[in-house]
Amino acid sequence: MARSVYLHIPFCESICHYCDFNKFYINRQPVHDYLIALEKEIEHTIAKYPPEAIKTVFVGGGTPTALPLRELDFLFNIIHKHLGAYFNEEIEFTFEANPSPLSKEKILLLKDGGVNRLSFGVQTFDDELLKIIGRSHRSIDAVRSIYLAQETGFQNINVDLIYSLPGQTTYQFKDTIEKAFTLGVQHFSGYSLQIEPKTVFYNLMRKGKLQLPTEDEEAMMYEILIDEMKKNGYEQYEISNFALPGYESKHNLTYWCNEEYYGIGAGAHSYVDGVRRVNAGPLNQYVTLINKNGFPYIEEHIVTIQEKMEEEMFLGLRKTAGVSVDLFIQKFDKNIYEIFGEEINMLVKKGLLEETDGSVKLTKNGMFLGNEVFQTFIK
Repeated sequence: MARSVYLHIPFCESICHYCDFNKFYINRQPVHDYLIALEKEIEHTIAKYPPEAIKTVFVGGGTPTALPLRELDFLFNIIHKHLGAYFNEEIEFTFEANPSPLSKEKILLLKDGGVNRLSFGVQTFDDELLKIIGRSHRSIDAVRSIYLAQETGFQNINVDLIYSLPGQTTYQFKDTIEKAFTLGVQHFSGYSLQIEPKTVFYNLMRKGKLQLPTEDEEAMMYEILIDEMKKNGYEQYEISNFALPGYESKHNLTYWCNEEYYGIGAGAHSYVDGVRRVNAGPLNQYVTLINKNGFPYIEEHIVTIQEKMEEEMFLGLRKTAGVSVDLFIQKFDKNIYEIFGEEINMLVKKGLLEETDGSVKLTKNGMFLGNEVFQTFIK
């Protein structure tokens, strides 16, 4: 039973050079029509697949805070009208925010709308690098927005950081981390830059005009990230995520624990009732399908037991807690070694996995070679 909801707001005030998410420049877009279609999808989805309780809501994008105040207020009315009755008492309600610049009026509206966790897409505190990657904010905007959120009462804040940026040095990345620690936030996500098709960076790379750090430099930055987070009291609970105790992202753990979730909005993915679905991405197609069918699905895949077990491995191994042997038996009525014993033994011999505390986990070396490990479990 799905107990988490992802809502996609695909509008941005500017397009970052690395982003391949489903997004659109907000000017002249049918924002209100989109929100009306979003409401219809929520209504139809909940009617067909009613939840017992909702433990997390995550509003992502795009840039959800790009919405004008009136449309932002309308979005909160939609959420509480159709989902509010299912919220449990300890719900985690996350909203992605762009720090360029985030007004006090919007922060207050987020607070009044029930949001209790903010995720800021800071990426780096180096202004030159911010320009290179196409971000519209500067480091001072990020600092001001985070302090303003804290003054407004937000006590659960995540900061996204990206490393291995074009021309970035290990010194620059360490400087960004040190500046980030001065903000007193509760959670960090740190990702290595990935060059994806249909992005500005992909086109530059094909033309030989993108200077990226070497693989060794990238590995050094990741090691710096891990070591500095630990020194400053942030526990690594997933390959790319670090939190003060008790502030781990409940919503993202839904994905890594291979649990079901609702995905609402253009281009969103969902996993409900044993079926993975993909929504139409283009706005006109999304709205048309909603008005015609009530649902915007363009792909539906019934997940087999074998696929569920594979997903349990390559998603669960992202967590530092790893994959529990007992929980695997509870979920699938099969022993993990009966299904994946050969793969596990091979990866243990390579020093990429270890078996401790009743779980199979990545070693520190395995953290650096996660994709190699994950692919081993996809048959």
